[in-house]
Amino acid sequence: MIWSFSRPQLLALVVMLAVIGIAPAFVYPVFLMKVMCFALFACAFNLLIGYVGLLSFGHAAYFGMGAYVSAYAAKSWGLSAEICVLLGGLVGAGLGVVFGAIAIRRQGIYFSMITLALAQFTYFLCTQLPFTGGEDGIQQVPRAALLGFISMKPDMAIYWMTAGVFLIGFLAIFRIIHSPFGQVLKAIRENEPRAISLGYRVDDYKLIAFTLSTFVAGCAGGMKSLVFGIASLTDVTWQASGEIVLTTLLGGLGTIFGPVIGAVITNTLEFYLAPFGSWVTVTQGVIFVLCVMLFRRGVVGEIAAKTKVSL
Repeated sequence: MIWSFSRPQLLALVVMLAVIGIAPAFVYPVFLMKVMCFALFACAFNLLIGYVGLLSFGHAAYFGMGAYVSAYAAKSWGLSAEICVLLGGLVGAGLGVVFGAIAIRRQGIYFSMITLALAQFTYFLCTQLPFTGGEDGIQQVPRAALLGFISMKPDMAIYWMTAGVFLIGFLAIFRIIHSPFGQVLKAIRENEPRAISLGYRVDDYKLIAFTLSTFVAGCAGGMKSLVFGIASLTDVTWQASGEIVLTTLLGGLGTIFGPVIGAVITNTLEFYLAPFGSWVTVTQGVIFVLCVMLFRRGVVGEIAAKTKVSL
């Protein structure tokens, strides 16, 4: 069954749902929303690297452009929240089709470098295009109403929308991974020449996976712009792409819940180490190095390997 969770996965899902429901009573909701947006972004990236074996160094391009388009749609066109987020995802997917068609013709480090170059091209466009606001970005983005009439101005209102977008994206990725299409993706990751010999059009599968990943990344960026009321160049930089790579590695490549745990860890470190100023980066670097040395498969990956369960 496509939707059949193993017992450990079902338990982890129940725990995650419980945390999403209870956490706002103890933790600042805006921080939780940031975690969920980046967790969805990491899940999108993990779909590509963890299940297809394609390492993209430019995934922030789709996240950032999704944020810009959603912010512009909310501020200038006055569209409802769900339409803004969907537009962000569609723009991410559109870029994914074009950039993916160029990049998937190469493999390994060449693929990664092409995605980085295309992401830098996107960054340049974001500094020049009129609607992006250049260095200033798009500021004072209103929290568009859900379905056109449900106000998203209260933090808890948009919190539940963010949780809904995250869960829909998370479950959609789970379904993709456990579908026949997902099994072909895993076969390509494990042995691409064999998949070709079996008659699969590998490049087509890669492009579809790339597009799905960029769609989810665009939705995550669009949701973030509505939560924080701003879309800026920070979301399109190569540093943002690097951070999501670290987040996924920290949680565990090729695991369902790894990117979520990775996003929780990285955002918590960033939030609670903020008082240390410029030492934040150094402290984060030390912690990441220790985690990589102690948890080579990532936190969730190590737990799954030790307990011999799929997470």
